[in-house]
Amino acid sequence: MSALELQTPDLRAEELREKLMQLRRRLNATLKGKADTIEQVLVCLLAQGHLLLEDQPGLGKTTLAKALAEGVGERFARVQCTPDLLPSDVTGFSIFNQKSHEFEFRQGPVFAELLLADEINRATPRTQSALLEAMAERQVTIDTERYRLSPSFFVIATQNPIEQHGTYPLPEAQLDRFAMKLSIGYPEAEDEIAMLSRAVSSGTDEDEEIETGFGPGDLLLLQQEVACIPVSRNVQEYLVALGRLTRRHARVHLGLSPRGLLTWQRCAQACAYLAERRFVTPDDLQHVALPVLSVRLGIDDLDPERVIQEIINEVPVPVAPSSEGTRS
Repeated sequence: MSALELQTPDLRAEELREKLMQLRRRLNATLKGKADTIEQVLVCLLAQGHLLLEDQPGLGKTTLAKALAEGVGERFARVQCTPDLLPSDVTGFSIFNQKSHEFEFRQGPVFAELLLADEINRATPRTQSALLEAMAERQVTIDTERYRLSPSFFVIATQNPIEQHGTYPLPEAQLDRFAMKLSIGYPEAEDEIAMLSRAVSSGTDEDEEIETGFGPGDLLLLQQEVACIPVSRNVQEYLVALGRLTRRHARVHLGLSPRGLLTWQRCAQACAYLAERRFVTPDDLQHVALPVLSVRLGIDDLDPERVIQEIINEVPVPVAPSSEGTRS
């Protein structure tokens, strides 16, 4: 029996699923024409991962992050990363209280449930490392004191690929903390025309007023439900074969770690959940392969998508039992 079924009746489980579908509709109303990207964002959220958005400015990265935070009803905080940003500006700091003659801890933005780290590669490596413990263990240590973060703590970091001056590329150890890397991309012409029309309209877009109704703890229950979706042994063997191939592929100088395998499996579970299935198929693994692998593989190629597809094509796909089926 799953975590959600243990804690809530079937009716409650269906209610939470409907709230998730409402969230999907809300995000699609916010970023029109980007259904595939929204799907991957929800996969990352349900998998309890963190998301790296790499794209040109002005394409809706911040808008997406704020809409997601509002949709799940969680506290939202934003950090604008600059070279002079200090680690304490992210995690918080202790200050001496003259009245009580004691040090008091002032929480930083990292204590929100959803944190947007805007232009993360403009922060220095010292400040970037302040997020390592928070992203990996959902805690921060300050002055030898350990402070727990929300169990559903979620980071969306953005970086601009075209701006090279004054940037500090994220090292592999930092990149491995992200579950996925996505790009929003430019919208279609009709979507841009609709955007311009809404900008001169005196009314509001009804689609943007969709209420999701998420309450405290709802997101965590959904994440626990995803973590309990079964993964058969033959699918896990397929996943391990793919991971081991990345470590010996001629165009890959940094293969997938065991932690990367766990992240890939969790994202596939989330993919199955969104497809309303109670099991994971090889197609789920393939569906999330590009965003999961592109953030953590060291690929000696200008086209990482081609290399990842080569890896997928080289490993035979296991035959699913007749009770399983294919991804809808």
